[in-house]
Amino acid sequence: MYPLKFKPILKDKIWGGTRIKNILFKKGASDKTGESWEISGVQGNVSKVTNGFLKGNNLLELIKVYMGDLVGDKIFDLFGHEFPLLIKFIDANDILSLQVHPDDELAFERHRSSGKTEMWYIIQAEKNAEIITGFSRQTDSESFLTFLRNNNINEILHKEKVKAGDVFFIPSGRVHAINSGILMAEIQQSSDITYRIYDWNRVDENGTPRELHTRLALDAIDFSMTREAKIKYRPEINKSTRIAECEYFTTNLIHFDNTVEKDFTLLDSFVIYLCTEGVVEILYGGNSKTTILKGETVLIPAFLKEIAIMPLKRSTLLEVYIK
Repeated sequence: MYPLKFKPILKDKIWGGTRIKNILFKKGASDKTGESWEISGVQGNVSKVTNGFLKGNNLLELIKVYMGDLVGDKIFDLFGHEFPLLIKFIDANDILSLQVHPDDELAFERHRSSGKTEMWYIIQAEKNAEIITGFSRQTDSESFLTFLRNNNINEILHKEKVKAGDVFFIPSGRVHAINSGILMAEIQQSSDITYRIYDWNRVDENGTPRELHTRLALDAIDFSMTREAKIKYRPEINKSTRIAECEYFTTNLIHFDNTVEKDFTLLDSFVIYLCTEGVVEILYGGNSKTTILKGETVLIPAFLKEIAIMPLKRSTLLEVYIK
């Protein structure tokens, strides 16, 4: 087993832009690419390997063959042949819809799927860019619908300014929207279930509004979520800094200019690295190495317990695994 790269699954969106093409250097991206699915086991969108002797195989095929050696024994016991995370880059050139994701219980009841808790790491943000996360005050479904019908929903939404390096944790049930001028990495449960609540009266190129799921969303919204979603952290150079932790994933940030050695002997999980700045080499198995550039993502199989990460210049990685 060796570090695996996958072909990005590029998705054009009504709100997409050019950053995935011009900043993350994704081949095939257009001027409206809103998402790059880096590692996905979602049905219909399963990632395929692009490097080494496993090139051309998809992620779910590899799990069936390698099982715990790929994802970790406990993770395989829990999720079987499914991959538990979905890793994305998102470019919001325009505001996304106001939306919410169901929790595990509701998602399973309605869709036979997991819920969707996620986190965001801001790679780049224009001046005064902001996100919507939760409510500015406690509310309920009745008053929420009143604001929605009167087209003044903005009055009860909590907004936060963002800058590069900011981290936000978005549990299922929290209403949210990404505003324009933001490039981010998103770590989430393996689910594509989104309830679109409000789309700012936007129409597509044919003049048609996008479908809304307001009634479905009402049962999914946690109306008590009024606290800030931003995670405070203090990064240290050449060390892993914890920036998010929940039952679904753990994410660390590594700013470094010297080689960092990793020992995963006590970690029964795959590890994913997203390079958001710089160039690094991952050294493993004696003399073998894999290079990852800015905008690239690599999956380290659970079988590999010792690696070294060597930056070829000052670099930044997100490190993701399941504890």
